[in-house]
This record gives sequence, structure tokens and C-alpha cells, in this order.
Amino acid sequence: MQRTVYALARYHDCGAALDFLTAAFGFRAHEVSKNDEGAVHHAELLVGGDLIMIGQGPPGGPGIYVAVDDVDAHHDRAVAAGAVVTMALVDQPYGSREYGCRDPGGNLWWFGTYRP
Repeated sequence: MQRTVYALARYHDCGAALDFLTAAFGFRAHEVSKNDEGAVHHAELLVGGDLIMIGQGPPGGPGIYVAVDDVDAHHDRAVAAGAVVTMALVDQPYGSREYGCRDPGGNLWWFGTYRP
């Protein structure tokens, strides 16, 4: 099936965001576009078999949820890389274990074991 919906997060500094997202959350750069000055202005990041795009612009928005296998290890990696935890690790009544955090650009991210 071909994708038609992509998660997108905006950053003032896409290069710094790319570095953080790969170090903290284990995302892999798929495609990185730079402007004439050599600064990253758009990137596509692989998360398992899915794709998240980041672009130049003001951060914020509703946030992004990403399902992971080992949320505790993921949490520890994110905190070590500088993510600010906004929701501590919690076992949800619907069977997911998850946490929330804010990246240095101000975007909200949630990670957990829930896979709809």
C-alpha cells in the first residue's frame, strides 16, 4: 500500500533537529535536502517501515506518536541525548507502556508499545 499521510514536525534549525532525532530516538536519515547555503531545510527520517518529515518553520503542533518495541530503553536513550520528559513512563489501561517528551526544538513526541 502506498502512503498518503506523513507526520511532519517543524524546526527553526533542521540540521540540529536531524542530529537530535537520530541520536535520541534512533531515527535514520532517508533523504536530506539543503538550501544554497548548505543548511538542512527538509529531511525525511525512517522509523521502522514508516517515514517522518521535518522542515523549516516554527515548531509546535499536536505532536507525534511512534510505536517502539522496548520503550524503557528508548526512554533512557532519549533522556541521555537531552529530551525533556513531559510524561513519565506509564503503563496505560489499554495495554501500552509509553512516555512523552519535548525535543530541543519544542516539538512534542510520544513513544509507546501501542500499535493500533
